[in-house]
Formats: sequence, C-alpha cells, structure tokens
Amino acid sequence: MKKVDMIVHAPHFYTMEGEGVGYKTGVSMVIDSGKIIDILEDSVADSKYVAEENLNMDHHAIFPGFIDGHMHTGDNILRGLAQDTKNWMMYGVQPFDNVTTEEEESVGSRVAIIEAIKAGTTTLGDFNGKMELICDFIDKVGARGNLAQTVRSAKFKVYNPGELYEFDDEMGEESLNRNLALYDKWHNKGDGRIRILFGPQGADFVSADLLLKIQKIVKERKTKIHMHVQQGDRETYQIVKRYGKRPVDYLDDLGVLDEDLIAVHLTDCTDEEAKMVAKKHASMIVNPGSIGIIDGIVCPSVAFQEAGGNCALGSDQAPGNNCHNIINEMKNVALFNKIKYADPEVMPAWKALRMATIEGARAVNLGDTVGSLEVGKQADFIAIDLSQPSMLPVYTYPMRNIVPNLVYSARGHEVCLSVVNGKVIMKDGKLTTIDEESYIEDIQKYPEGIGERAAKEFFEINGTNARFMAENKL
Repeated sequence: MKKVDMIVHAPHFYTMEGEGVGYKTGVSMVIDSGKIIDILEDSVADSKYVAEENLNMDHHAIFPGFIDGHMHTGDNILRGLAQDTKNWMMYGVQPFDNVTTEEEESVGSRVAIIEAIKAGTTTLGDFNGKMELICDFIDKVGARGNLAQTVRSAKFKVYNPGELYEFDDEMGEESLNRNLALYDKWHNKGDGRIRILFGPQGADFVSADLLLKIQKIVKERKTKIHMHVQQGDRETYQIVKRYGKRPVDYLDDLGVLDEDLIAVHLTDCTDEEAKMVAKKHASMIVNPGSIGIIDGIVCPSVAFQEAGGNCALGSDQAPGNNCHNIINEMKNVALFNKIKYADPEVMPAWKALRMATIEGARAVNLGDTVGSLEVGKQADFIAIDLSQPSMLPVYTYPMRNIVPNLVYSARGHEVCLSVVNGKVIMKDGKLTTIDEESYIEDIQKYPEGIGERAAKEFFEINGTNARFMAENKL
C-alpha cells in the first residue's frame, strides 16, 4: 500500500469536471504533497492507499475552494459607511478613505480575509494600495493569493461630478515601482500560493504611457493586468473627455485589450462592448452585490459569457458590498440576472457555482492549478455540512438539490472545512493557523478615531448618509 498525506471520504463530490458540476459518489479523493493524486472508488482507495490523515466527511459534500476574483480587503475598516448613496466613490467612501492609515487598513484587511475563508474562499484576489502586510497575512493563514498592487496617477482628493482628475506622474511611477517590488519579493512564494498581478486602478486613473509601460512589464513577467474597466459612467466621462472615445474602444485602440487583461466590473459597458472584451480574449470579474448596491446596475456578465469569455465572481469591498462571501455572490449573480432578463432560466445555480470555481479560476489565470477537483491539481477544497438546516432536506433522486441549496439557501456557516495545498486552514468554523479572535478584537479599536477625522469633510459634502444622520435614519 502506498503511503499518502490524506484521503477524503464523503458521499458527494462536485469535481467541476466537464461542462457541468462533475458530480461523483462512492469515491474517495487521495492527496499527497499538496496535490490530488487519485479519485477512485471507496473500496479500492482503502486497499491501495494508507493515509497519515483520513477525513471522514460522512454527511458532507466536497467542492473546490471558492475563488474570490476581486477584493479590496483594506477597505473593510470602513464597512457599512458608503451604501445607499449616489457618487459612491467621491461622496460616499472618499471622506473616510482620505483619513485612514496603513495600520488601520491592515487591521481591516485581516478581518476581511478571516471572514472570506470561513465562508469557503480559498483564493483571495485582493487589490490594494499597500500589499506587503496583506501578502504576509495570507501566507500566514495558508490561503492562496492572486494579488494586485494599486497603480495610480490621479491625485487623491474628492472630485466633484464633471471634474477631470489631476495626474501626478511621479506618484504613478512610485506606485508602479511598489508593484514591481511586491512582484520581486512575493511572486510564486508560499509554496506557489502567492501570485502577484499588476493593478492600474483604471484607465481613467493612469496615463496612456503608464498603462502601456505596465503592459510591457506584465508580458515580460508572464503575469496579468488586474484592472477596473468601464466601472461606471464616471470612468466613461473621464475617458471620453480626455480621449474622445469610450473606455473599451480606448483600451482596444491602445492595444491593452488582450489575453493579459483581467477586466473588473464592465459596469457601464453595453452588451456589445462586453462581447468585444470577451472576443479579444480578456477575462472578466463581476461583482454583483457591490455594483448592485453602489450603482443599481446588473453588469453584462451574461453577454460576456455568451461571447465565450471566462467570468469570475468577486466580493469587491465592504463599504459597498458589506461582506466577503462568495456564496452571497453566487446567489446575487443568479438572482439579479433572472430579474434583469425576466427569465427564471437565466443563470441557473450550477452556472453560478462554476463562476465561483472552475470558470473563476480560468478567468484569473489559475485554471491549470485550482478550481476543480482533478488529478494533478492542487488540493484546494471545502466541505459543506449537509446537516445544517439551510441545506436540508437532501434529495438525490430524481434530482439532486445540493447545488441549488448551496447557491440559494446557504449563508457561509455551512462551510466546515477548508483545505489549501492539502493543508487544513479552517475547521469547524475556526482558522487553524492563527488566533482569529485577537484580530477581531483589534479592529474595534479604530472606528472612533477614523470617524472623528472624517467628520468635517463628511458633513461638508452633505451626501445622502450625512442627511440620513441628520434625520435620525441611521
């Protein structure tokens, strides 16, 4: 008998192989040296392998770990401060963002990462201005990171509607150099779990010259550009005013719309523009909860997918979306598109699940590594407790209801086990590698100070939430 690190026994496996969900039963999954080395019948597994650890998940379903393609975990320190307001970026979050320190962002980020892992996310697509401490924490907890450093030339200030951004080329170069330093230090570190992307904040936040310079660097290093693309009418206005064309056309003319671009949001894209992005072999990350709250818009991910594009899900940021929970995003993307198209058959549960797993992994350039349970791939997987009330009752015939219940009913607490590279990083609702309570306690020290520093600008702007405060509605 061959000695291996782990054998996983469970009644239900969703491998995501093929075009559907790759359902298997009566099998066990064998893991060694961080990889899946076999999926075979239960009886054969016990006679062929002996494991250092046997995971007997007798009332569970095993899925690939979820991919959160796009996050701003540093904004978590500002959770709940910018909802229900127009001009979200400038009048909602900016007064608070302007006064937040790196230390405060890092504290918020750690809690967001803990939250995401507890709800089944194993790959975190974080995107922030200062990533060193985030890289260190993701490595420490044992998760997978697909991480971008923000590159930006536009000065940080509150811009009024219609006001063009002021560029500071020196600031743009300095932020690019930080991204380069991050790449040199962290890319492929943590047993290959950490990958570094390049993160121009958007075409409206950097010059054409800087964007082309980033593209050249990305191609030389064989990584990707992770960038907000046409993320709202604000960006469209900026690009039209500067260059006389809409963002997707501008990026195409510039030569940036290609297979090395991961395009986030496409909020203000028409279906035709979204299809153009897909046909140029760029990928997409859709953030349904965030954009629904911030803009009241359903992004054109269905049109993008119909054109053959790979699309991931993202939770974005807590001042807009309020949570980092990909189960929530699966439900959102299914529900919002059914409403948008007035068709209950649009975006079925199995399709949303593929966006959170294999199609999401392909979209963020990890499809050869994770996203499905296949021999040769890294052992990133989660277990869903089917004895939780939100998953009951369980049907297997004449149809299985496990996937619909996961997408439409689950809340995140049903995830009872998370494994990355064959190592357990969360079990029974607790991270195994850190003392999570200390981080959760730490975040409560900071809101009072941030609020005091932001108050003057918050009330001067007199946005929706300032008026809600005055009317005792918050």
